[in-house]
Amino acid sequence: MNKKTVFVGLSGGVDSSVSAALLLEQGYDVVGVYMRNWSDTEFTKETECPWIQDSQDAMMVADTLGIPFRIIDFSAEYHSKVVDYMFAEYEQGRTPNPDVLCNREIKFSVFLDKCLSLGADLVATGHYCQKDTIEKEGTTVYRLLAGADANKDQSYFLCQLNQFQLSKTLFPIGNLQKSEVRDKAKQLGLHLHSKKDSQGLCFVGHIDLPTFLQQKLKPKKGNVIRIDKGLKVDYDTYYNPILQPHNGNIIGTHQGAHYYTVGQRKGLGIGGFVEPLFVIATDVISNTIYVGEGKDHPLLYKKKLVVHADNVHWLRTDVLAELDYPYPVMARVRYRQALKPAELHRTNLGLEVQFKQPLSAITPGQFVAWYNTENELLGSGIIQ
Repeated sequence: MNKKTVFVGLSGGVDSSVSAALLLEQGYDVVGVYMRNWSDTEFTKETECPWIQDSQDAMMVADTLGIPFRIIDFSAEYHSKVVDYMFAEYEQGRTPNPDVLCNREIKFSVFLDKCLSLGADLVATGHYCQKDTIEKEGTTVYRLLAGADANKDQSYFLCQLNQFQLSKTLFPIGNLQKSEVRDKAKQLGLHLHSKKDSQGLCFVGHIDLPTFLQQKLKPKKGNVIRIDKGLKVDYDTYYNPILQPHNGNIIGTHQGAHYYTVGQRKGLGIGGFVEPLFVIATDVISNTIYVGEGKDHPLLYKKKLVVHADNVHWLRTDVLAELDYPYPVMARVRYRQALKPAELHRTNLGLEVQFKQPLSAITPGQFVAWYNTENELLGSGIIQ
């Protein structure tokens, strides 16, 4: 039987490096690939371009493991599919998740396709998630499961994948704890066993977001309106201060509502209040920001969110015929958030996700992902 060839996305970090090593131990033919998706240093906060150091680290890992290594440039695709989307979403007053988009549009789309065209049987990444298969009516169904390390589970970032993408992907470290991965890297003599995890925008690193957005979204002076905390809110209904009466007053100005997001605390530049101010809503039409004092402000919390039918995605399309609404799920609206009990309700618009308890900072443009009780990710959608 011929050995299968796996192309591993080597990011220059410890997770993907150990993934490659584990696949070698399992008998695969392994090729390391660094995806160059960004090279613009103008808006990064680091003094050096992150991708240069990362690509060098990836190349050193490939050399240590004795595997072929190549760099493939996807910067044009990244700009058109991720960066341009970000600008468009912020302009509409929505907050996109570039990491989810990067996985959907780059790592498991153009990268996967390129690797398969170059002779790969499978691709692998260093994500902390797991997959398995079940047989259903004579068909193999792939399941995406949470990673064994609850503190590092990255299944949320893969919430837009489909069955084909899962069928061609391996997650070698999904059953390990982060500490085990670092120990394995040290045992292998990999120089980056203690390298810090990457943070910031996917493939870009830390950026000055307002400056980054000003490339296309120009500053525009508008009012900041403070809404009193005493407002009575019924969490079983919708309340939007943009559309409904409120007891607000102007307390300052800002340079563009499209630069802000729900739940944001920093960057307002307004002091003099007992508790810190948080953004509770933005209106790019009137260029107005609504804020409230304290992280317990009632308008920071909601129990319901809507996903338009066009933005509903099912990883497990086979369950659709079995769904009985309201459908109980566990759901989250951001990475690292604990799964919360919720129900899916079908509406004329698409799906409504109703949480049992109010959640803070449910943000339009972000993704909500829903799971079953076995920590299997079933589907996701973009919050209206």
